[in-house]
Amino acid sequence: MKSVLGYLIKITLVFVVVYVAVTAFMYFFQRRLTYLPDTTRYSPAQHRLSGVTEVILDTSDGEHIIAWYLPAKPGKPTLLYFHGNGGGLLTRSDRFKLFQDVGYGVFMPSYRGYSGSTGSPSEKANIADATLAYNHLIKQGIPPERIVLYGESLGTGVAVQTAAAHRVGALVLDSPYTSLVDVAKLSYRFLLVDTLMADRYESKAYIGRVHVPLLIMHGERDVVVPPKFSAELFKMANEPKKRVTFPKAGHSDIHYFGAFATLQRFVNTHLK
Repeated sequence: MKSVLGYLIKITLVFVVVYVAVTAFMYFFQRRLTYLPDTTRYSPAQHRLSGVTEVILDTSDGEHIIAWYLPAKPGKPTLLYFHGNGGGLLTRSDRFKLFQDVGYGVFMPSYRGYSGSTGSPSEKANIADATLAYNHLIKQGIPPERIVLYGESLGTGVAVQTAAAHRVGALVLDSPYTSLVDVAKLSYRFLLVDTLMADRYESKAYIGRVHVPLLIMHGERDVVVPPKFSAELFKMANEPKKRVTFPKAGHSDIHYFGAFATLQRFVNTHLK
């Protein structure tokens, strides 16, 4: 009996040690798991993006944010675009071409540590830098009601908080979540995610403060951020709002399945 008890105690101790070790690793390296940057600095000209220029934003804490800027044609809105957690500006070059064809302006800042930007990304830094980007557009003479905040995946959390804090014309969310904590729970159910996560992006806590037209788009085959999260966020949002799903789309490919046309209709309806 004693030998069995001793064996169970040893097994329990091993389990506890392993759990603590895994938890500690996940805690200290969580940002490396959250942010997956392409750190290389590319110029728009290298990828034949005519009319797109590089802008450098200087932060109050001494960092430098690389952004790509495509001015809008007369009468067209400017998208302040917050990209996802993987890649960088180069990864979204095809989207610049789509927006350019219809005359939309695009201002896309990279996060710290992405695309040549200095520093390290975090929720606090990303929200602060989003405000810096917003203020830059205002200084360029773009009226707030002609700015459309566009958030993609991780960037939806940045876009929601920015929309809650600043005057804009509309908000577009591409594959959004209720909070990053909720998404993390899908993969790390055995960890104390609610306690351990530093960058939480609690969109569900901010969406009720947004009072501009809202468009949510989501691929029904998205396994990274399941569409149930955008459905929940949509219920919490104020009118006017619209949610469109794409049956054949996954997480980062909705613009291949009709999302761009949906965006155009939304803009034409709410930003005349």
